[in-house]
Amino acid sequence: MAVNRVPVLKRCRSLDLNPVYLGIDKKSHRQSKRAGKKTSEYGLQLREKQKAKFIYGMLEKPFRNYYEKAAQMKGMVGENLLVLLETRLDNVLFRAGLGRTRMETRQIVDHRNVLVNGKCVNIPSYHVKAGDVVEIKENAKSSQRFKDIVEVTAGRMVAPWLESDLENLKVTVTQLPTREMIDIPVDEMLIVELYSK
Repeated sequence: MAVNRVPVLKRCRSLDLNPVYLGIDKKSHRQSKRAGKKTSEYGLQLREKQKAKFIYGMLEKPFRNYYEKAAQMKGMVGENLLVLLETRLDNVLFRAGLGRTRMETRQIVDHRNVLVNGKCVNIPSYHVKAGDVVEIKENAKSSQRFKDIVEVTAGRMVAPWLESDLENLKVTVTQLPTREMIDIPVDEMLIVELYSK
């Protein structure tokens, strides 16, 4: 699988993105080399797309597939796209505080440590639905890794569309998120404009 090896803080600086949205507490004190320069309309659209891809840790082809799927759904394409991205299994675990970053939750899913409605799921892009119960496997619950994760993420705000039980390492999806519940700093309309050219 292809991996983006650009340092995270450098990428955040170039996209004008706060690392907190990635679950990282560090801050970069350097200025972007392009700070203060005027950006074209296409440049703004491209930056928003790259920002969304970077936040959710996706490559171009799967991201484009999500866009096409969102375009076929009823409602606003941009909102549909963000809802599809938010309901990925790796993102749900991150939002619930069962991982420090989305990359870590992706690894947790890959290592077959996650149950969705009692069944083992090892696909990070698996889509959860309203009413689904996501939990960590019994034999992994006692591991030191999850104790450390809960200690770090205990103060993090859980998304309003999730019900998190960090003590039992369990998450319930109470409803599908709306645009108001998604707090990422991305203008989805610019992504739609870019792809619809």
